Amino acid sequence: MLKIFTQLTILSLLVVLPSSLVAECVVLLHGLGRLSNSMSELEAKLAPAGYSVANIKYPSRSHPIDVLAVDAIGRGITHCRSEGKGEVKGEIHFITHSLGGILLRYYLSQNAIPELGRVVMLGPPNQGSEIVDSLLPLPGFGFIGGPAGVALGTGEGSIIDSLGPVEFDLGVIAGSTNINPLEFLFIAGPSDSIVSIESTKVRGMNAHMVLPVTHTFMMRNKEVIEQAIHYLKTGSFISESIDEERKD
Repeated sequence: MLKIFTQLTILSLLVVLPSSLVAECVVLLHGLGRLSNSMSELEAKLAPAGYSVANIKYPSRSHPIDVLAVDAIGRGITHCRSEGKGEVKGEIHFITHSLGGILLRYYLSQNAIPELGRVVMLGPPNQGSEIVDSLLPLPGFGFIGGPAGVALGTGEGSIIDSLGPVEFDLGVIAGSTNINPLEFLFIAGPSDSIVSIESTKVRGMNAHMVLPVTHTFMMRNKEVIEQAIHYLKTGSFISESIDEERKD
């Protein structure tokens, strides 16, 4: 009888447990040549939204994509599983910027994350970067971009070309604001100054949204942040949710 009473008590506590204690975790992965502080606005908004956060800093220009992926994502997962200040663990989500999205795609092509929830990619060069194609022949680009930057080209047989469709719940936000006066020399079609809108798309994604932001600062934009958090919570962007309500 005592055993049954104890089990019922534990169950009732779990049912009424505040949502803030059943914390899902979000891993933030910055882009090439950036630091974790570039994702600080996202980090600040995720905590009040009920998430614990692992904002990962990694040496983006020092190692190839496979090495960076294992290191950065491995540390993010470890934080979410073991260093979450005592919260009950739930799903592990990701918000990535630029190269960070390619690291995650590579990691998931080689490894499974059982707790994987939703993913939002900001300005990811999912089909490679046309700017990298143009700069590759220039002396010194390998030093500036590093092994990971050099690997972001669009060529056949590249690491990006080998990744294939995504098989996880993915929403992509692309930028459409160009501040690069030489963009027309490198990029076909509208872009965020660095990555074309078309290149952000990938087979298997669940949603794609274009906002008037630049590649460099999109992760600090208020609307981008709101849309990203909304996607983590619902599996759709805000305008899509409104459209669905109208259909009903």
